[in-house]
Amino acid sequence: MPVPELLVLFGSQTGTAQDQAERLGREARRRRLGCRVQALDSYAVANLIREPLVIFVCATTGQGDPPDNMKNFWRFIFRKNLPSTSLCQMDFAVLGLGDSSYAKFNFVAKKLHRRLLQLGGSALLPPCLGDDQHELGPDAAIDPWLEALWEKVLGLYPVPLDLPVIPPGIPLPSKFIFQFLQEAPSTGSGELSITSSAPQGPASELQPFLAPMVANERVTGLQHFQDVRLIEFDITGSGISFAAGDVVLIQPSNSAAHTKQFCQVLGLDPNQYFVLQPREPGVPCPPGLPQPCSVRHLVSQYLDIASVPRRSFFELLACLSPHELEREKLLEFSSARGQEELYEYCNRPRRTILEVLCDFPNTAGAIPADYLLDLIPQIRPRAFSIASSLLAHPTRLQILVAVVQYQTRLKEPRRGLCSSWLASLDPQQGPVRVPLWVRSGGLVFPETPGTPVIMVGPGTGVAPFRAAIQERVAQGQTENFLFFGCRLRDQDFYWQPEWQKLEERGCLTLVTAFSREQEQKVYVQHRLRELGALVWELLNLRGAFFYLAGNAKYMPTDVAEALISVFQEYGGLSNSDAAAYLANLQRTLRFQTETWA
Repeated sequence: MPVPELLVLFGSQTGTAQDQAERLGREARRRRLGCRVQALDSYAVANLIREPLVIFVCATTGQGDPPDNMKNFWRFIFRKNLPSTSLCQMDFAVLGLGDSSYAKFNFVAKKLHRRLLQLGGSALLPPCLGDDQHELGPDAAIDPWLEALWEKVLGLYPVPLDLPVIPPGIPLPSKFIFQFLQEAPSTGSGELSITSSAPQGPASELQPFLAPMVANERVTGLQHFQDVRLIEFDITGSGISFAAGDVVLIQPSNSAAHTKQFCQVLGLDPNQYFVLQPREPGVPCPPGLPQPCSVRHLVSQYLDIASVPRRSFFELLACLSPHELEREKLLEFSSARGQEELYEYCNRPRRTILEVLCDFPNTAGAIPADYLLDLIPQIRPRAFSIASSLLAHPTRLQILVAVVQYQTRLKEPRRGLCSSWLASLDPQQGPVRVPLWVRSGGLVFPETPGTPVIMVGPGTGVAPFRAAIQERVAQGQTENFLFFGCRLRDQDFYWQPEWQKLEERGCLTLVTAFSREQEQKVYVQHRLRELGALVWELLNLRGAFFYLAGNAKYMPTDVAEALISVFQEYGGLSNSDAAAYLANLQRTLRFQTETWA
């Protein structure tokens, strides 16, 4: 009997689902199962009818939306004309990744599981619902689910007895072989060509537009605890267009100091060039890397050495370690029983890959270059709400960036890779270009003229609403209600003069909550309750749309509770009817949120 082939298909927005899919691939290979791991949209979906065993790994984004790299698959699988026996020979399982602070928690995984059953598929297990909000992260749900999965799979497809399981301590072969070149290639190589700013087509992840940064201005007072920047790019000639609610993706780089330190710890020469050779036929080289490529380019532009490592990092590092004590500790961190200790060492203090490698110097110095791409993930682009409208600024794109910096128990402050990099760029010192592209965001604004819009945007959450207000005002829409909250009006009241001018023109109703200007803290949810009669009238009688953007921690729940109390007090609804009214607003997209951790 041939060794069965398992197919793992993933839909990933931030890289977590891809990491879990690759983990499934490794665990399958250790169990001697043939396995392919692919993004859903790169798989020829018509072939699903011939697949005997498929694991789907999918994240949920925004308002219960599928990730960008599974949207074509999503449209296909929900076609009404697909026969109910299409997948009758397929065994499947669905692993979901979501965030329980969102109303549509793991919506994509649940909906896909139901759809695959409708098409005749046979579920090996109920769907796994990984939760970002769990203190141990999604692994808390995934670990026990995977144990049950492998038991089911190997029961259905027993592997020949003469093929023993490859134990965890032995590394699987690397995906690529690094072939180092004796001398640097001529300057015509691909590494230089990706710096061209002339678009060859629409800007995308594989071909970003190198946008000139024209302004980088601090918009918080010098006494304020946080540095927030209004950054402006010139997008003339880029072909980029966007609407209110869309986001811009920016590809950051590692600092020169971190790049140098990484090369030193691993004993790499940053000036050396290499070409990649896939170990298996049919495996493409990473599209984001030029061939040939310098070690400096690989480390500064591609390897996410400033990210907090996932558990899979420790699993592979343990396999590669020649040092007994370090290897023992790494094996502990990668085991199921060591997850709380790993959380304390790594996740809680936000220790980075580079810092972990410095903590395990004997292991780091012995890492073969061939394993770099298996060990360290690619730098992911960062998404920012676009804070301007093309109707107001035709050749410009603006973003509001809170520079992430905070202290943990580690000596060095933690810094956000992208926000710190952006803050360090100064267009007044010379030309600065930033790789970027645009995609549609989670917020969609009504097109029907005269529809009122209520926007709740505390802090930098106000950014997408500035774009929406500029766009709506340019279209003659004046029913704009903005609830804005910050600490102090003279420190972090973003765009105050702009809002006041719009109020004077009758284009905006602005409600502010300055939390630190009185003894009792006042937040946006308090203002919503105070103006409950207006909020109820707008929603219930005038068909208003309600939007919420900002920090995911407490604010979305507090605002939802404020709305439910408004519905009870001014609409005369019971608690359960008020909750149902809110759920109906969400279902009909008249209540939309965009929040971040």
